Amino acid sequence: MRAPKVGILTFSDGRPHVHNELLSLTREFQNRLARRLRDEEWEVVTGRDIIWTPDLAKSEGRYLAAEGVEVTIFNFAIWSFPHLPAIASQFAPGPFLLFSNVNPQYPGLVGMLAGAGALDQVGAFCARVSGDVADDAVFARALQFLRAGMAVNRLRGETYGLIGGRSMGMYTAQSPLDQWRRQFGIDVEHIDQFEIVRRAGLIPDDRVEAGFRWLGQHVGEILYDGKKLTPELLKRQIRSYHAVREIVSDWKLDFCGIKGQPEMTDHFCTMDIAEAFCNDPYDWEGPHDPIVCATEADMDGALTMELFKHIAATPVLFADVRHYDAADNVWDLCNSGQHATYFAAKSFDPRANLPHVRFYPEIIYFPAGGASVAHIAAPGAVTLARLARREGRYWMAIVPAEFVEFRDQLAWKKAEATTLQWPHAFARFRVTPEDFLASYDSNHIHGVYGDYTQELLWMCRILGIESHVYA
Repeated sequence: MRAPKVGILTFSDGRPHVHNELLSLTREFQNRLARRLRDEEWEVVTGRDIIWTPDLAKSEGRYLAAEGVEVTIFNFAIWSFPHLPAIASQFAPGPFLLFSNVNPQYPGLVGMLAGAGALDQVGAFCARVSGDVADDAVFARALQFLRAGMAVNRLRGETYGLIGGRSMGMYTAQSPLDQWRRQFGIDVEHIDQFEIVRRAGLIPDDRVEAGFRWLGQHVGEILYDGKKLTPELLKRQIRSYHAVREIVSDWKLDFCGIKGQPEMTDHFCTMDIAEAFCNDPYDWEGPHDPIVCATEADMDGALTMELFKHIAATPVLFADVRHYDAADNVWDLCNSGQHATYFAAKSFDPRANLPHVRFYPEIIYFPAGGASVAHIAAPGAVTLARLARREGRYWMAIVPAEFVEFRDQLAWKKAEATTLQWPHAFARFRVTPEDFLASYDSNHIHGVYGDYTQELLWMCRILGIESHVYA
């Protein structure tokens, strides 16, 4: 996925003799900050000049906007006049991270606080971090805000493809178009599921055969039964995957959701292959950026996943909160074939993941048949979350957790206690089941490996959304 793009504007004293005497010092602090960000693979655009006049505040802010930066750092190493960041905030892309360097001989911290007060007064959203950019803890705090700001801005102008409509009566899976446009800047395209069926029949046979051979060579087990899972049905699912990819490309979609049930799952085939390999970072034709694709056309689920993808730059989990296993204090998070195969070994290499994957025949719910993409999620710290609505107002549930590992045979035995044929993630929450179930507002949950709690909290503050951490 493309590197995040951050802008840096450094502010100075408005008196010419002070600005000129300290110019080399302020430039060096700006260069140190830019180098550290580039080391973390951020694309950095620095202002062409250190800002010490209102004209420069306007022109340099406009320059960052023209360069397409996704979030802006206001950098302070010495005292600077507070009206300068206030002016720049009208032109540079927000939100703004105010960063004060360790430079005690000069009152840079004073300048940052004065600037922060000005921005708060005029309503320009900002965060503050003070310290040495070489300090990992300080830099981590800066990155948490920058990732959140970048993720929120990447939503603006995106298009979600709603393929189908509401599935099985789920209110929580459908969201108002006007609210998405107003609050997140996202447009919604409605597309009939028949378009998958139509396009699937047009996929060239050689592409289908190549995918079929690749899956046969790399997937750990394909358990054909001659009824619900046959080579012909698997090829139909491969055709459906290519059809979804074509819809995404032709309609210029950034992320999508597929209704699936009951029309597709009763009369065509399940979308498990399509959903899993859209969310994956690869398929049989090579690497690709993960495309968030939510089952049951879950819009708020897809939106949560899209934010996670922008923050973490990895595939994102989609699962049902299926069962609490009190004996081992773990939740079984599973949903029909929806997990990207990435989660089987936490790798961007299909050769690492797919040997752990099984294709089972679909179960009673899906008479049309096809392969269910089953595996057990690799262990590791994770952040789970879900955007939900109460009386029209969004809030976010944030669940720090850990995917735990059981011996292979025990893991599959635990999977069999719910639905063996589906993918599973065994998650240990920090909160009690009673506290979680008392207020969590969806049957679906989403997440990525790593701790992104602070990024999600910042994101909620930027968007004006309430949040609750279950910890």
